[in-house]
Amino acid sequence: MSDVYVKSPPIDYEKIYKQSTEKTPIIFILSPGADPQNEVQRLVESHGPGMGKFKFLALGQGMGDQAKEFIESGAIRGWWVMLQNCHLLTSWLATLEATIEGLQKPDKGFRLWLTTNPIDPFSAIRFPLGILQRSLKVVTEPPDGLQANMRVAYSKLSEEVLNESPKEEYKSLVFVLSFFHATIQERKKFGKIGWNVSYDFNDSDYRISMNLISLYLNKAIETKEEELPWATLRYLIGEAMYGGRVTDDNDRRVLNTYLKEFMGDFIFDTNQKYFFSTADHDYVIPYEADTKELIEAEIDKIPLFTNPAVFGLHSNAEIQYFSNAVKELWVNTLSMQTSEGGETGGFNREDYISKVATEIQDKLPEEFDIFNIKKKSDVPSPTQIVLLQELERFNVLLILMRASLLDLKRALVGEIGMSQALDDLANCIFNGQVPPEWLRKAPQSMKNLVNWFEHFLRRHKQYQ
Repeated sequence: MSDVYVKSPPIDYEKIYKQSTEKTPIIFILSPGADPQNEVQRLVESHGPGMGKFKFLALGQGMGDQAKEFIESGAIRGWWVMLQNCHLLTSWLATLEATIEGLQKPDKGFRLWLTTNPIDPFSAIRFPLGILQRSLKVVTEPPDGLQANMRVAYSKLSEEVLNESPKEEYKSLVFVLSFFHATIQERKKFGKIGWNVSYDFNDSDYRISMNLISLYLNKAIETKEEELPWATLRYLIGEAMYGGRVTDDNDRRVLNTYLKEFMGDFIFDTNQKYFFSTADHDYVIPYEADTKELIEAEIDKIPLFTNPAVFGLHSNAEIQYFSNAVKELWVNTLSMQTSEGGETGGFNREDYISKVATEIQDKLPEEFDIFNIKKKSDVPSPTQIVLLQELERFNVLLILMRASLLDLKRALVGEIGMSQALDDLANCIFNGQVPPEWLRKAPQSMKNLVNWFEHFLRRHKQYQ
């Protein structure tokens, strides 16, 4: 039915503003690398009260009183208030909820913007429902695909920005920078094959790099230099702007290699046409496109699914990405199963959970008698010391599993109350997942519950 149904549209901040009111906070649920502050500042300049009445604060320890003061003053005077990283001060969010509810007839110009990372559903931390129910929620998911990344980059640029420098090479260099930005963002989805360490490259890196290009091109016009300072641009973008986030030497090498491939006089060579890549499609610079609309039309010609060879990777690099994507989709689909429903076609959810819990309980081995094991050797060898440490950890896990399963079975028959932790345990058993509470006391694993428990029993046998 056409690819419009699988393309994520870029976030339109104008529409968000039009839907907002002085009584509805706007919550940005952030993804790695997302930073809506620049876009909100633009809205302040075009629709809001002006930068003098825009108050923003990154939340952290001891910032609660100042944030409360900003909200109360802003509601009276019609300010815009932006509180960033709400997930870092969850202990104060109940006070925030009370503050918002206590606002009596706020000024029509007042707006409250909040940003937070997604909170793990299995964690003890909870975002107050009172704030969520009254707010407008905006999910800033990273775009998937080279085309989508470039579309998002250009959606935030205006014609004025694209004409910042009168030098004819400027628009082509903005396209090159956008391609570079999209490329390094796309590498992240390949995991360790893409980057040894995952970096949160964001819009600020892109925007500052673009300002640098504009600055140096305008300087070249003033000094009447014909040759552009490519080495300086590559160094500032690769070592300072984007490279400032990179901690791994090999990752830095990859970053600078891209810049050497993408930036130089060769991209304007009239004798030899320049290609970023020719894998399944000719990725070229649209030299003739001189307006934002024409450039976006050229971006739309980029295939929806990009061959890994475009990034200099082998086609097998996609295997891990697709496996992880399907696993995430499957886990999220399972987690949306309702916990209600009772019986369906003779199948009772609680009976099934109780049955699985009993099976696991019956197979749980006894704890190791650490005291008597220690007595067997006067001076333990290094290997024995490591084994004793492992046995102690194994006992902690065993005790936790036995106690939590016993409490769960008692909660299912109504002997004790069903706590959040027990409800999470029941959902994990029903969905065939290892409960996070157990995983915190065990070695890291990606196995499902059945395979994990079999491995658990084999480890016990090995220790014996």
